Amino acid sequence: MREIDTAQLAAALDSGATVVDVREPREFAGGHIPGAINIPMGRLTGRLDELDRSAPVYVVCATGNRSSAMTDVLVAAGFDAHNVAGGTSAWTRSGRETYK
Repeated sequence: MREIDTAQLAAALDSGATVVDVREPREFAGGHIPGAINIPMGRLTGRLDELDRSAPVYVVCATGNRSSAMTDVLVAAGFDAHNVAGGTSAWTRSGRETYK
């Protein structure tokens, strides 16, 4: 499993990283990591062409469970994908900003 913590994600975001939030739209609307794009878990495989295969992709959900499974899907599809441990819950607990 390729996994990073919120500090590593914050550093990646400073470099323009792609963050995919696999939660449902209502969850995403309730607060998400700045710059994240919302592609719900059930739609990810149908939207792979929206992602850049030449750059790392960081996958997040509420706690890291759904994003872990979707990271595996992306890796199997040839992406350099990384799960964000603890998800948006850990991001918020770390005191980092979320957008609504």
